[in-house]
Amino acid sequence: MIKFRTRLILALISLIVLVLAALGIILAQMFKGYYLSTFNERLEKETDILAEQISREGGLTAFNTELAKDWSERLQVRISLADTSGKLIFDSGAFDNSTISDHQKIVKQLAGIEHSSAYQESLANKFEEHYHWRIVKDKAGQPDGLLVLNTKVKELNHIYQQIWLILLFSLGVSLVLLTLFGTKITNRYTRPIESATRVAIELAKGNYRARTYEMPPDEVGMLNTSINILARNLQEMMQAQEVHQNRLSTLIENIESGLLLIDDRGFIIMVNKSFKNFFHLENQRLIKKRYHEAIPHREVIDVIEEVFMTEQNVRRQLLLPLRIERKHFEVSGAPIIGTHDEWKGILIVFHDITGLKKLEQMRKDFVANVSHELKTPITSIKGFTETLLDGALEDKEALTMFLNIILKESERMQTLVMDLLELSKIEQKGIALNMTRFAIDEIIEDMVPTLQNRLENKRIDLLLHLEKELWTEGDADRLKQVFFNLMTNAILYTQEGGRVEIRAFGQDERVLVEVKDNGIGIASDELPRIFERFYRVDKARSRNSGGTGLGLAIVKHIIEAHDGEIFVESKVNEGTTFTVCLKKLPAGEGK
Repeated sequence: MIKFRTRLILALISLIVLVLAALGIILAQMFKGYYLSTFNERLEKETDILAEQISREGGLTAFNTELAKDWSERLQVRISLADTSGKLIFDSGAFDNSTISDHQKIVKQLAGIEHSSAYQESLANKFEEHYHWRIVKDKAGQPDGLLVLNTKVKELNHIYQQIWLILLFSLGVSLVLLTLFGTKITNRYTRPIESATRVAIELAKGNYRARTYEMPPDEVGMLNTSINILARNLQEMMQAQEVHQNRLSTLIENIESGLLLIDDRGFIIMVNKSFKNFFHLENQRLIKKRYHEAIPHREVIDVIEEVFMTEQNVRRQLLLPLRIERKHFEVSGAPIIGTHDEWKGILIVFHDITGLKKLEQMRKDFVANVSHELKTPITSIKGFTETLLDGALEDKEALTMFLNIILKESERMQTLVMDLLELSKIEQKGIALNMTRFAIDEIIEDMVPTLQNRLENKRIDLLLHLEKELWTEGDADRLKQVFFNLMTNAILYTQEGGRVEIRAFGQDERVLVEVKDNGIGIASDELPRIFERFYRVDKARSRNSGGTGLGLAIVKHIIEAHDGEIFVESKVNEGTTFTVCLKKLPAGEGK
């Protein structure tokens, strides 16, 4: 594409060339006309003078023809003398372009014609010669003959070519000078315009730091000044918008509620950190994905589809399983409608109300659970005590049996109360940890003898696969409590003749301890609830074994206090695997 400056210069040069060419043609015609007019006047005067001179000398009969030859050479014209009938008396023969016969015919015609400029012009056009003639008189004043002067037009063409050369040279010099000055003038005005154009293009691309040179206060200078003011205003507006955008982004990213923005086609266009944390989607890219592909829970998808179909606000309370937990969410969906009732999409907000639900449920379940757990031992104690008071005291064997049952139920009540107190203390005040450095394999091996009787009673094989030098930092007694609970549960829920396997190994910067059995397993719908207080997979077996249903809840709190994680995988009738993840220390730091 030709630049504006080049196009402007070409247009200016073309205009200058046209004007100069027209001016040259007009001047050439004027010079030609002026020269011809002057030349004709000169010939006419010369003709008059020569005719009068011949008349003063006595006419053609007395005139010396040698003098006519001298005049012809000096004046550079052809001089012809003829009598009154047009017959040539003398011809200087200064030019040879016309034959004598042709010249004789013209002279005869002139002898019979009065002096006429129209006839003179017709002769010039026909024979390319200029003719001037006068009647010569004798001393008595009577016509004695004819004097004819003529010259060739080609001499005039030579003069005309010289005129054109002078004009073309003058016009060429003028063209060069005008082009130089015109280029300088156009550059003065087009360069600021090009600079302003480049700045406008940069502004359109989003580069608001672009500036142009400010010129003197004329129209172009005002344009550049205005563009610079516009650029500064746009830059300030964009900076203010970026500040607001950053504030809004920071607010959205750090708000505790999960936010999900979906466009009218069902694609996710915005999601905040809380939503990803809620659903454990930190490492997944959700933007530009369809909502039903990104969200793994059917309940949430139903809420979104209801908002799409009804175009009304929708609010639901959902209980969703998230890995080993179950969380309560209050999900609010709202359609986004534009200013002209244009459908933009929907906004979904997730409020985590698990804490509120747990607190509410805790208040409801505490009395029910404690009452349920205490009902059996209290009933047993009361029943056997009444039996003893009714007369069984005399029966030594019955007395001993009843007192053992009462003792067992009392111990069960004591264990329940102690577990409740410990769990309450953990939840309210946290756990005071006695941090030390130790090897995981050592504390697990120290616990094996305490489980030997239980293993032998159920004829369960215990397999240990423990890496050495697995150092970590934590409260050894509390972690022994964790592993003891996990191994006890594995023995409890494994049939006689089964197998329990304990593995400890390092992985990157973590220590992993797996407690695996091939027992009854846990159903998938019960996995998220096993860490709840008083929850039992097999309630009859747990109660008969003396369990309180609080062990895994205490285990979870202890692991979290060590900044660790616990996972569970299980299949019904195939077995269960608990995995504990703790921070790993280099071997040198543990010693």
